[in-house]
Amino acid sequence: MSKKHPRSLEGDDDGQGGTPMERLLREALEARAGQISAHDLRPAGPPSRRVRRLRPVYVAAVPLFGLAAALAVSVLGFRGDSAAQRHDAPPAATVPAGPSPSAQEPTAAASPSASTTSTVSPLAPPDGVAASSTMTPGSGAAVPYNFRGVKFRIPNGWTVPEQDASSSTLCVLSPGAPAGAGAKDCAPYGVSLTAYNTAAEVQGAGWPTMGSLDTDAGWSAQPNCPVWGNPHAIGKGDSLKPADTGVRTKDIVASKTISKTQWQVSCNSRESFTAQLWGLADDQVFVAAVGLKPEYQADLVSILDTLDLSGRPAPALKAHQNDIAITVEGLNPGQSIPNDGTTVQVAVTYRNTTQANCPSVQPLFFAEWYAGSPGTAVPITNGSLERLDGTAWKPLGLGVGGGMDYATQGKDAAFPLAPGQSRTVKYRFKLTRDDAAGVLPMTAQAVLPYDGNGELTVIGQKSTPVRVVVK
Repeated sequence: MSKKHPRSLEGDDDGQGGTPMERLLREALEARAGQISAHDLRPAGPPSRRVRRLRPVYVAAVPLFGLAAALAVSVLGFRGDSAAQRHDAPPAATVPAGPSPSAQEPTAAASPSASTTSTVSPLAPPDGVAASSTMTPGSGAAVPYNFRGVKFRIPNGWTVPEQDASSSTLCVLSPGAPAGAGAKDCAPYGVSLTAYNTAAEVQGAGWPTMGSLDTDAGWSAQPNCPVWGNPHAIGKGDSLKPADTGVRTKDIVASKTISKTQWQVSCNSRESFTAQLWGLADDQVFVAAVGLKPEYQADLVSILDTLDLSGRPAPALKAHQNDIAITVEGLNPGQSIPNDGTTVQVAVTYRNTTQANCPSVQPLFFAEWYAGSPGTAVPITNGSLERLDGTAWKPLGLGVGGGMDYATQGKDAAFPLAPGQSRTVKYRFKLTRDDAAGVLPMTAQAVLPYDGNGELTVIGQKSTPVRVVVK
């Protein structure tokens, strides 16, 4: 907004008369009044569980003497040609490493002007939201955070305690955590997020791993009983034992397939807890809630729902595994695929991202195992798959069984790729009524020519999770 009475650059007066302090006061009031719109004067909306983009509200009417005093102090920091105060956002808050403070006491994580450093830091506030102490964990709307390239939102009331800045795991404590709780108390009072960034971290990981999701008896080796309100070490009369073999499901998070296992575990005849673990295999990202109260399940789900891995490169576990970039057209994450024989056409493009020639790229496209795969001893997705070779469609196997037969069916379609060169392969597939509802990962791979012997060498992969719909 332009000033109605701009200050004269040559003299001490601007045509309005008065002292320099009065001119400063008048200009400040005009600047503040110009920031108020009709939108700001509307009544507040009803409470909502949804995260809203908050609009900053500026106070237009303030006590005259208070404002004059503030201006008298701040005028020393202005240039002579600048009358309106500039509001710069403070630096992003950070979580320092060190001893765990009381959950009831303010920490550096709650201060927007903290200057300590850590691998855990909030993102900049959403557009239109002023950076302030209200944009900190536990004080209002969900707070955006970035941990090792994994973006998510911390629910209202949850806090990030001080923890080891070099750790691959972040603890976020629930509002019900007792005073003095820290990162070591994440089970049962919080949710942990683990992100492995290197092959060394993946290979050296104890828990969680993708193998942890397949474990049934592993809980019997744990040294603690993480029961809400009474977490304790295993003592006389305790015997950790899963009450079941674990319930395994798949879902879609951050446009990727996420695997989940849930266990019911007893510590003794009186105490038990629920353990939940989610894993994103390609990204080596895990979310765990062990012993968390059921009343915080909705907040836990909101953390999962806001995961964003778009800016985080997946760890390269083997050399050359990302040499070939793959894009898939015709399938979108979460797309509904009916099990009534409807044909779905897909185009898979393979591109050489290296500076070296790749003499032979073998293309693969297949349906992975999912909860709806028919069969008992060896569940395998039913239906059919065809690849377009010239003008003819060649039948292939759709599902992955217990062997490596699926990995040999693209050998006859192998092709060379020069640096930066691309090749597109077209497929079409359909499901049958034997395929039940569930989240089905459809995966495209680029591998070195494979004849069924030895290890399959993957040089590119793209998995697209779709939802099978029963018709």
